[in-house]
Amino acid sequence: MELLPVETIVINQGKLNEINRIVKSIYRLIIYSRFHLDDDLLDIYMEGMHNLKELLSIKNAQMEAQNEEEVAEYLKNLKLSLDFVIGEIIVHNNFEKEIQLFQLLRLISPATNSVHPNSYRKTTVQIGAHICPEPNKVGSLVSELFYKLETIKTPIIKAIYFHHELIRIHPFVDGNGRITRIAKNWILMYDLYPPIFINDVHEKKEYITTLGKSFKALDKNPKTWNEHTAQFFEQELDRLLVNAKLLYNSINEIGKSRENLQDNTE
Repeated sequence: MELLPVETIVINQGKLNEINRIVKSIYRLIIYSRFHLDDDLLDIYMEGMHNLKELLSIKNAQMEAQNEEEVAEYLKNLKLSLDFVIGEIIVHNNFEKEIQLFQLLRLISPATNSVHPNSYRKTTVQIGAHICPEPNKVGSLVSELFYKLETIKTPIIKAIYFHHELIRIHPFVDGNGRITRIAKNWILMYDLYPPIFINDVHEKKEYITTLGKSFKALDKNPKTWNEHTAQFFEQELDRLLVNAKLLYNSINEIGKSRENLQDNTE
């Protein structure tokens, strides 16, 4: 397997600009509106994080866990990992080191880590029609991926690219999807973007189908940008755009309610 060359990425600049415009608008609301408090953004953002935990955990647990006991364990581990990420962001630690993958593995899938502590998988894995790289190549591919991340200056592109390529490598025996999605959101949230998450079963199916088609195309032409890989990036941008709008609307409604309250008391 060869990693997708960063220079081949073609992003929808219009959507990227729209996301950045909305995110800037969010901070304008907080900084300049007299009807907002300093902690409005934090309150709404943390509420959004709570919703992220619920959406990621409950919906993914229902689709991935086999019984109620597994669901409970899944929820507990996911909450620990998300709390850890928030703590790291607070102390200004971005996701940029390979060792951080193992930190997430220990939190998200402690059973996997206990079998293969702090190490990548030692077995061959297949995702649909995509045969993941041989175990002896995983370490070098992951290291190369982190090196490529350093060359990407736009956090949104960096997060989506990392998500796509780490899933394609599939470095761990278990927990790859959860680790990848949380790492992606770590990258986004560090630069003050809202997280990306899958809202429903339909989106989950779309996500899996698009990734499968992208992997198949890249297995044939590993250095060529293709319509399916482009579609995956587009779908991720769409999810991020939806969440940015939700965040803006939530904060805007707070301001309007305070404005109306003040008008009624005058």
